Amino acid sequence: MKATEQLQRLGQSLWLDNINRDLVLDGTLRRYIDELSVTGLTSNPTIFERAVAKSAAYDEEIKRQVVAGKRNEALFFELAIEDLTKAADLFAPIHQRTAGVDGWVSLEVSPLLAHETAKTVTEARALHAKAKRTNLFIKIPGTREGLPAIEESIFSGVPINVTLLFSRDDYVRAADAYMRGLERRVAAGLSPDVRSVASLFISRWDKAVQEKAPAELRDRLGIAVAQQSYKAYRDLLDSDRWQWLEGHGARPQRLLFASTGTKDPKASDVLYIGALGAPNTVNTMPEETLHAFAQHGAAGRVIPRDGGDAEQVLAAFNRAGIDVAALAAQLQVEGAKAFVDSWKDLLRSIETKSMALA
Repeated sequence: MKATEQLQRLGQSLWLDNINRDLVLDGTLRRYIDELSVTGLTSNPTIFERAVAKSAAYDEEIKRQVVAGKRNEALFFELAIEDLTKAADLFAPIHQRTAGVDGWVSLEVSPLLAHETAKTVTEARALHAKAKRTNLFIKIPGTREGLPAIEESIFSGVPINVTLLFSRDDYVRAADAYMRGLERRVAAGLSPDVRSVASLFISRWDKAVQEKAPAELRDRLGIAVAQQSYKAYRDLLDSDRWQWLEGHGARPQRLLFASTGTKDPKASDVLYIGALGAPNTVNTMPEETLHAFAQHGAAGRVIPRDGGDAEQVLAAFNRAGIDVAALAAQLQVEGAKAFVDSWKDLLRSIETKSMALA
């Protein structure tokens, strides 16, 4: 049995952290679904920037959209929605078979709106309506300004992938925003069955402290944060507040482990896959990590319900002079900036191609 199938049987969903037109059209994604247990995918500005800039697969569509008067962000969203709706259709049987638990794809709102709540809500509604797919998440960052946008979008019935979460506290705030949206729906007589995932970024932790952490703590911070957040996730599902919502028909916001490609060349290339198995969670990984895990990975032990040794490891980092709470805030700021930079690069690539093709 392949390691990818082992994780799936454990109850964890494997999603691909990549999208491009060739992947969808040449049968590769179909093969990943059939052979590697892939049951969803995510995208972000960096992924799309690479796809558009380095491929001729979008050229004809760009020419058509330019003739139709589309430019910049409007043109990009036409390209992205076409890719993601095709991917969503491939995952539709999984979505139906799992009653909406699995089989999702994700599209991000413009990162330029990261600090504009009202505009984020408006764009989330518009993008979801335009895609016309029930299994498409709209990604909204779990920043201070993003949290009320998440609540409002959930209240509006838009499925949300909360992105750019780095710590247990980030996760708890995202889960609270999700539940507030559901509680408002119950109060308004609406169904609380609006789905969501909370995406916790893992590998950036270890990259950030690679030159600072003692040897015995190398590559342990991301896993400890994931374990700590998993305990919070399980605690929330056991809470009276959640049990009340579930009694009214709500479904859990699943914890998603993102950024799980190993960035330390000295570490295992499947470090964050085998270590983070847990039922009713998601692990979204780059293509190279997916292949590596299928070839030589193994499903490790399940994350302990109580978070295992997470608190001891985090305390050791603090004793080593690494302020974990401050680093979480820093990573979120840096992550938001990186997405903005990628977004600007993406728009420049589209504009350059538009002018050349015109």
